Amino acid sequence: MRHRLTLQDTGMLIGALLVSAYVLLEVDVFVVEGVKPAAESIEADELPILGMVLSVGLLLFAWRRMRAQKQEATARMEAQAKLRDMAFQDALTGSPNRRCLIERLSMAVASPPAAGTVHAVMVIDLNGFKRINDVFGHGAGDQALVTTAQRVLSAIRDGDMVARIGGDEFVIVAMQLPSSESATGLALRVLEALGKPTMIAGVEQRLSAGIGICLLPFDGATPDETLRRADVALYKAKTTGQSTLRFFDDALDKQVRERDELEREFRRALAACEIQPFFQPIVDLETSKIIGFEALARWRHATLGEIPPERFVAVAEDIGLITTLSDQLLSMSCKAALTWPEHVRLSFNLSPVELRDINRGQSLLDLIAKNGLSPKRLEVEITESALVRDMNAARCVLGTLRDAGISIALDDFGTGYSSLYHLRNFKLDRIKIDRSFVQSMQKERESAEIVAALVGLGTGLGLAVTAEGIEGTTEEDRLRDLGCAQGQGFLFSRAVSAAETNQMFADEVDHRCA
Repeated sequence: MRHRLTLQDTGMLIGALLVSAYVLLEVDVFVVEGVKPAAESIEADELPILGMVLSVGLLLFAWRRMRAQKQEATARMEAQAKLRDMAFQDALTGSPNRRCLIERLSMAVASPPAAGTVHAVMVIDLNGFKRINDVFGHGAGDQALVTTAQRVLSAIRDGDMVARIGGDEFVIVAMQLPSSESATGLALRVLEALGKPTMIAGVEQRLSAGIGICLLPFDGATPDETLRRADVALYKAKTTGQSTLRFFDDALDKQVRERDELEREFRRALAACEIQPFFQPIVDLETSKIIGFEALARWRHATLGEIPPERFVAVAEDIGLITTLSDQLLSMSCKAALTWPEHVRLSFNLSPVELRDINRGQSLLDLIAKNGLSPKRLEVEITESALVRDMNAARCVLGTLRDAGISIALDDFGTGYSSLYHLRNFKLDRIKIDRSFVQSMQKERESAEIVAALVGLGTGLGLAVTAEGIEGTTEEDRLRDLGCAQGQGFLFSRAVSAAETNQMFADEVDHRCA
């Protein structure tokens, strides 16, 4: 590093030279005039040597002082450069950080692409990063992030930027791409680079990611809006759970905004207990008597209207409130069931998320005990997809419930891939034949044969069998002939409020008396 002499350095050097010259001059004067210096013992011929020593000493002192000041200045400049790097660089990966990214985005927004080209901003988020941290530790997580930064950097073009903006999220800014197809190609190269095997914590891993892409220019573009749009596209890409990419578009933006509104309204409705259980009867096909009710969540919004359960249940699972919703609905359902005849059971659906919590079984028992319902009057319904997500946790939860006297029903039976395995290993009490088979059994011979086989299988294994989706008397008669004991569907009733369930029992009494 080059340095210029400061005024202080220059003055010090000049002063040393003047002092040296003065000493030498004085020595010469003493010698010429024959005057001895102060000490009588010093010979005249020694004076020039003494003057030279003093001069050299002064020059050496000045030089050393100048060198120390230069070293101090160098250290100060290096520290300032390091601080600048730290302000714009991610400490772990060495990549540019959010501050540096915003500067580059501002440049991209202010410098529209040339005709026929586009700028692309891509937000990358790793799939399964939390699992790496949880299983192998945060050191392995850091290693995965460093590997990600290196591989993304190897896939982009010279001049493109890859920045880490926090956690496992990275952003690419690629300017002057020839077309949107080029942006697709770049994103695919990144996914391919990430997917190559790598050793993390001594174990071979394959990283995958979702990529959301926003193209510039667009009306009203700002760095924040550009990142928001890329995040919207990323959200859609992440729903697949696989390595994939998505471009931002207005339809996607509308969908995400509606999802955000639904989440806010769901939180409000949950706090206000606006989501209520409605009850669809389960009847004995031989006697047509009600033997149970399935609790079904219903949400009637003041402005959005009837919101389907598949929409708000998914929201509850995503934001971690499914257990709260389930507890609230089960408490209401237990209170309703206490008004029914004692032989009528309550059937309640459990979310797959709940079956991943090994403590969920005991918390359910505590809840129904608090509400005064006998465990023998409760049946929980689960799906095969819920079982396969975490079989050990599901077995623990269901075992706790079964030991307390709660029965277990497998819903949508026949639509999964390993039903026989589950029937053998989870000791189920009931199977419910999926409505898609029941409703098509009159039109499709294959569906009729499947229903007959499922009824025979359940009966042969000693399981109760319920057919869902019965809408006509022809279906009811056929199921009765096949030996199906119980049915559920619009033929008997839609789902009704808790108050209406008691009227249904009164109507049964009136019908028998008539």
